[in-house]
Amino acid sequence: MSKHETQALTSTPAERAWALFRVLKDKNLIPDGYVESMTDLMENQWDPSNGARIVARAWVDPEFRELLLRDGTAACAQFGYTGPQGEYAVALEDTPTLKNVIVCSLCSCTNWPVLGLAPEWYKSFEYRARLVREGRTVLRELGTELPEDVVVKVWDTTAESRYLVLPVRPAGTEHMSEDELQKLVTKDVLIGVALPRVQ
Repeated sequence: MSKHETQALTSTPAERAWALFRVLKDKNLIPDGYVESMTDLMENQWDPSNGARIVARAWVDPEFRELLLRDGTAACAQFGYTGPQGEYAVALEDTPTLKNVIVCSLCSCTNWPVLGLAPEWYKSFEYRARLVREGRTVLRELGTELPEDVVVKVWDTTAESRYLVLPVRPAGTEHMSEDELQKLVTKDVLIGVALPRVQ
């Protein structure tokens, strides 16, 4: 085994990524500012508060709700939530008898512009494998107990479908403003493993 092969086996993923970056940069294959702009997207712009804003608007604006359910990409674009992984946004509407949950059984894809980057548990093999087989049990283990008459439907993200869940608006929120409603919607709610809760 050569020295380079030995180093490849013993180096960390971060070291390999840095080595690849240096090679690409030396060959002028990474445009100036590209890494910084992607870092800003991931750390600051892709955020579940974006999805919360989408959901709250759909709860208070019937026309926007209709657009969101018909063309999620266009609805999200009204807020500027576009770009990588947000091109094919599909909103899944919960009802009193249907609970939608999303997963990416192959990796950890989500609609980054409105959900933010996937949480660690979403990436785990256990979540990805078990949710498809025993969705109700997984939801219970994550703290969401559903009545027996509620059907759990699992949606597997694909390259052409980037989901977000539109939950049922909680009872007793009729007096709340759109800004207040946004605070009820978390990343877990957007993924479908939790319900919006009034504090």
